[in-house]
Amino acid sequence: MSGPILLVLRLSMTLSLYFFMGWAFLLLWRNFKIESELLAIRKTPPLTLTFKDPKNKQKTKHFREPEISLGRDPHSEVFLDNETVSAHHARLSYHHGQWWLEDLDSTNGTTLNGEDVETPTIIIGNDEIHCGDAGLTVRLGLSDLSPNTQKI
Repeated sequence: MSGPILLVLRLSMTLSLYFFMGWAFLLLWRNFKIESELLAIRKTPPLTLTFKDPKNKQKTKHFREPEISLGRDPHSEVFLDNETVSAHHARLSYHHGQWWLEDLDSTNGTTLNGEDVETPTIIIGNDEIHCGDAGLTVRLGLSDLSPNTQKI
């Protein structure tokens, strides 16, 4: 009599263990799926900047980073070789679901569509940014991949 009872107990414990493992893997899978969707939402949308390089040639750069520095410093993401541009002139950053332009206390100031930038300001597609005398055009998203285009 004790043999069949032990067999039933073993089978029920085995089924319980497999049920628990299946349930744990299902919860982990759901959590993984939710986290991947949240990361997809938080991705930085692409930004395209068009400006003139030191040889006065039109140049286009595409960015996917959440922060882009503009200035005369050669280590800036957008190097603007112009004497009216400060070394660390301005910064473009993506947060709160928007691209923002911020002047970094530059000597000659930063303008957005002809208006002085005194506080961080939201930018949209086809905005014109001027760092001193150097002008840039902003486009949101990747468009027109020309031969002198750089992806960053």
